Amino acid sequence: MSVSLWCEEVEEDQSLDRAQTELRAPAQGHTGGSAQLRAAWDPTVSGQRVIQRLLHVEERYMPSMLYITLVQRDPQQREELAKWALEVCCECGCDEAVFPLSVSLLDRFLSASLVLPVSPYCLTAACILIASKLTECENVTADTLCAAAEYSFLPSNLREMERLILASLRWDTAAVTPQDFLPHFLAAVEERAAAGERDAAPAELLSTLRRHSDTLAAMCVCDSRFLGAPPSLVAAASLNSALRGLSDGGSGQLTVLQCHSEMVEFALRQRLRCGLPQGPAEKDAEVEAERAGTPTDMTEIDF
Repeated sequence: MSVSLWCEEVEEDQSLDRAQTELRAPAQGHTGGSAQLRAAWDPTVSGQRVIQRLLHVEERYMPSMLYITLVQRDPQQREELAKWALEVCCECGCDEAVFPLSVSLLDRFLSASLVLPVSPYCLTAACILIASKLTECENVTADTLCAAAEYSFLPSNLREMERLILASLRWDTAAVTPQDFLPHFLAAVEERAAAGERDAAPAELLSTLRRHSDTLAAMCVCDSRFLGAPPSLVAAASLNSALRGLSDGGSGQLTVLQCHSEMVEFALRQRLRCGLPQGPAEKDAEVEAERAGTPTDMTEIDF
């Protein structure tokens, strides 16, 4: 008996099942939306052993130096695709792991081919679809992705692109991203606080720290200047920048980490300067934030 690994899902059947579920939901007392249960954080799967394993594996999923060089010479198109992927993931309410994984798939595919397909947005949507299938219980549908691209491609084109990506990457799609390191780094911060090396970190502070770190890491994924940086370094620099922003600076750090932390803060200031209209008061605040040795104040940024 022949067995095929290709996904042969039918969007029409999924849409019909979803519509029937939504019709039954009011009768069962549901307010809408599907509840997803997530396993609680298990401290036994964290620590140095897991981090060392991630550090060893992350090298497999780095794009080639030739691709990095070509992109950094002309980063506009790649950054446009990454930003579009971020917008789609946010609009669809995807898990935070979907976006960095989808961009990793995009970079690895382009690194192998060094040629953009006829429809770059179809390629990006296919990467989102694969990442969503890997990380979520209910993945984003092909119809949703086609609608997000204003139907510039059909679901059949999207599924064909999905097959092309999987064939090019030989089904090795579970790449290591900065979001894989952040929970372990945050657990280390919490353990250090519990050990009395610093003031105890309340749950609210840790939650804010995680949210800010995720936002900074996602910003770095969009920014082609961080394309050659390992995911572990991006995660550490994002967490360090968030710590510096939530506190008044910090003590001495490793030179490489300090350098990338300053790059993250500089990229954040650039993004805020380009994306927000500024009045006289905001310009004065920006000048104050850019003084040497003063990290960006994360508490004053609406994430």
